[in-house]
Amino acid sequence: METKSYLNEHKTRILEELFSLIRIPSVSAHAHRQPEIMQCANRWEELLLAAGVDKVDILPTAGNPVVYAEKLVDSSFPTLLIYGHYDVMPAEPLDLWVSPPFEPEVRDGHIFARGADDDKGQSFMHAKAFEYILNSGELRCNVKFLIEGEEEIGSPSLEVFCVENKELLACDIILVSDTSMLAADMPSITTGLRGLAYWQIEVTGASRDLHSGIFGGAVANPINELSKILASLTDADGRVTIPHFYDKVQEISALEKELIAQIPFDEGAYKSNLNVNKLFGEKGFSTIERTGVRPTLDICGIWGGYTGEGSKTVLPSKAYAKLSARLVPNQLSHEIADLVADHIKSIAPEHVKVDIQFLHGAESYVCPIDSAAYKAAEKAYTKTFGIRPLPVRRGGSIGVIPIFEKTLQVKPILMGFGLESDAIHSPNENFPVDMFFKGIETIVEFYRNI
Repeated sequence: METKSYLNEHKTRILEELFSLIRIPSVSAHAHRQPEIMQCANRWEELLLAAGVDKVDILPTAGNPVVYAEKLVDSSFPTLLIYGHYDVMPAEPLDLWVSPPFEPEVRDGHIFARGADDDKGQSFMHAKAFEYILNSGELRCNVKFLIEGEEEIGSPSLEVFCVENKELLACDIILVSDTSMLAADMPSITTGLRGLAYWQIEVTGASRDLHSGIFGGAVANPINELSKILASLTDADGRVTIPHFYDKVQEISALEKELIAQIPFDEGAYKSNLNVNKLFGEKGFSTIERTGVRPTLDICGIWGGYTGEGSKTVLPSKAYAKLSARLVPNQLSHEIADLVADHIKSIAPEHVKVDIQFLHGAESYVCPIDSAAYKAAEKAYTKTFGIRPLPVRRGGSIGVIPIFEKTLQVKPILMGFGLESDAIHSPNENFPVDMFFKGIETIVEFYRNI
C-alpha cells in the first residue's frame, strides 16, 4: 500500500495517538509537573512499541528521563538516530487561548494545542514514518529513537547522558524535526541554528518595600535602575553596546549574502502576520540575515513592585528581568555569559545591588549541504513537495544539536515542517493537519533515499 493510502486509512488512529501525547502537560519549566513528565515518557514508550521497535528503555538522567528505543535490523546497514523532545513550553497566559492548551482541537484544518508543532507533532511524525516503512518491508537501516524531556529548558542533562551512552547512541545519521520551513509551498532545510545564553537579573534597593511618598527621592528605585541598565544594552541602530560582544562573530561571505538575498521574502505579509507596522533590527542587515546569521540581545521578561488591580504607592525592594542572547558561530555561550554579566555589574550604580544568574546556554550549529544525508533529505522534500528545498539558517536554538556533533561526531540533519504561523511558544500554537501527514510522507521518502 502506498504511503498516502496507508495514512488515510489510519488517519483517525494516528491523530488520536498524537492527541494522547498532547493531552499530557509535560512542561519542563514547572517543577510541579514531574508526574506529567513521567506520564509522557511512559506514553512514548507505549506508542513506540506499538510502532514496531524491538525495545524501549526509559533511562534516568540528572533531570528528566530520556526515552530510548531501537530497531536493529542488520549490523551491515547504516544506523539512523532520531531525536525529539516530549517536554513543552508553559502555556501561559491561558486567557489568550481560544481552546484549552492541553485539549487538542482541530479547527480550520489545524491542530490547536501546546506541543502540536513543538515538538510532539513533529517528533510523532517519525514514529508513524517508522511504522509505515517497517510494515511495508522497506526498512533498510537500523533505527534508534532518543526522545528527551528537557529541550525547552536547554537540555541541561543531555550532554552528560550522551557522553556516558556514546556506544548506545552510535549512529551514522542523526535526523531531527524541530525546525520550520519558509512556507507551506516553499520547503526548506535548516542548515544553521543560533546559539543561546540566558540570564536572570535581580536588582535590590532597600531591604523591604517602602512608602513611595515617605522614601521616594531618598532611596533608589530598583525598577528604575534596572530599566536604565537594560535600555543601555542596545542602541538606536539595534546593535548590542556591550564591549567585545561582536569580537568573534563570523561574518558571512559575499556569496552567502547573495544566496540569502535570493530567498523569497514578503515583508508585507511578514508584518501583517505579526500585526506590526514596521520591522526593526540591526542596521545594515536584512530581516533574514538578522534572524539567521546575526546575534541578538533581548529582554524576555521584567517584573517588580506592585502589579495588581488598582494602585499601591510602593517603592519596591527588588526588580527582576530575564535576558537572552542568540549567538552565531564562534560566539561561545559561556564566554558571552561572563561578558554580559561582567558588563552589567560594571555599569550598575552603587545605590543598588545587582545579582546575575546564568540559567543555561547552547552553541550554534552549521550543517554542510553536500553530505549524503543532506542530499537524501533534499531528494525527499523534492518528491513530496514537488520543489527543491532551499538551505536556510534559522534563528532558533536547539542545544542538543551541537552536543550531538561534539559527542557523537555526526552532523544532524534538520528536517523541519513547522510554519511561522504555527505560533510555537505562544498562545494558540497549532500545526496544519495536512502538513503533519505530509511530514510523515517526506520522512518515509528519506528512509527510501538512505
